[in-house]
Amino acid sequence: MMLRTFIAVEIPPDIQGLIAEQSAALKNRLPKAVIRWVTPNNVHLTIKFLGDLTPTALEQVAESLKEEAASHEPFSMSVRGLGAFPSPRRPRVIWIGLEAPAALEALVHGVEAALARLGFPAEQRPFSPHLTIGRVAQNVSLTGIQSLQSALESTRVGLLGKVRVEAVHIFKSDLRPGGAVYTHLYALAMK
Repeated sequence: MMLRTFIAVEIPPDIQGLIAEQSAALKNRLPKAVIRWVTPNNVHLTIKFLGDLTPTALEQVAESLKEEAASHEPFSMSVRGLGAFPSPRRPRVIWIGLEAPAALEALVHGVEAALARLGFPAEQRPFSPHLTIGRVAQNVSLTGIQSLQSALESTRVGLLGKVRVEAVHIFKSDLRPGGAVYTHLYALAMK
């Protein structure tokens, strides 16, 4: 049996609720079917997508990351801002931003290094902390894209709160017709 897995930082329910309010406000300004919205309780900070793992490989990952997580101090990051990847002119992913300290970058590098020792390839793109709130539908019309660009340009998302990061989590992801269902597998505590 293979488990589709990823490593993430959880976002507390109160912040998820505020993100849901921002998503709803944006959704109300757009034509239907422009964005596939992320369910609010699925909003998280992905550190690394691992893909399909056997239970044995998953155990090895958890053991390695337990040690790595314990070598880092907890920290806080601010949730604010709105944007799109790869850019607001060519949006594919809509996100809420994170203002994170150097401690997040150190944690991400540590996780990458621990996983590299287990044979996982390093991420080629630079780490860009964000919370995905929606993905642009593949068959969106030019009018839909223009509406989205206009909404992104005119929407400001101020400080929604601070997230205290005290653990790294491993999740299983099951792809279903109604969207992904995430199951929490491990919480790996920091110092």
